[in-house]
Amino acid sequence: MMPASQAIRVVLADDHELVRSGIRSLLSQMKDVEVVAEASDGAELLQLLESVQPDVVITDIDMPGMDGITAVRRIRERYPRLHVIMLSMTNSIEDVKRAVANGASGFVRKDAPRFDLEMALHNVMATGTYFGRGVAERLLQPAEPTVEELLTPRQIEILTMLASGKSSKEIGFELDLSSKTVDVHRTRIMERLDLKDVASLTLYAVRKRLVKP
Repeated sequence: MMPASQAIRVVLADDHELVRSGIRSLLSQMKDVEVVAEASDGAELLQLLESVQPDVVITDIDMPGMDGITAVRRIRERYPRLHVIMLSMTNSIEDVKRAVANGASGFVRKDAPRFDLEMALHNVMATGTYFGRGVAERLLQPAEPTVEELLTPRQIEILTMLASGKSSKEIGFELDLSSKTVDVHRTRIMERLDLKDVASLTLYAVRKRLVKP
């Protein structure tokens, strides 16, 4: 056990107060861990880091406004030595690889046992990385192509708008395109993704986190 003076200083970020409370309660049971601040989104987290100097940030991957992925990328740019552990309700290969690609030091499922979170904190401090049970194995699995690999930026924009329930006319108006051009894009998107209808496009967009369910 580390002396109190060497406690691991943690900043916790999650948009759900009850979740933060639960994680804080777990961390409070660890003798060598101290929660020094909390944030409800990525923007608040970055603001806190201007005045608080933690050893580790524990952040949810999904938050309104600035999410955990964007936050960890900006943290890495500003504080390259700060460790960041991502929390998620899933351990999907896409989430894990996005987190790692943007600079996460570790990745733990929210429903993991306390042992995993405790191991994550100590391992990132000792070795710089930690990935919870089953996560490391998933990192070695081939992932399906990302949406950025399959579609152009314009197609992703149109897909996101279609999945949000907007019509071709509404999309055309916002993007200064004709409805016919939007329909052509939609057809090409469906062909590229091998999907048959807008409902399938919407499910795909939700799965790829382009829109929220």
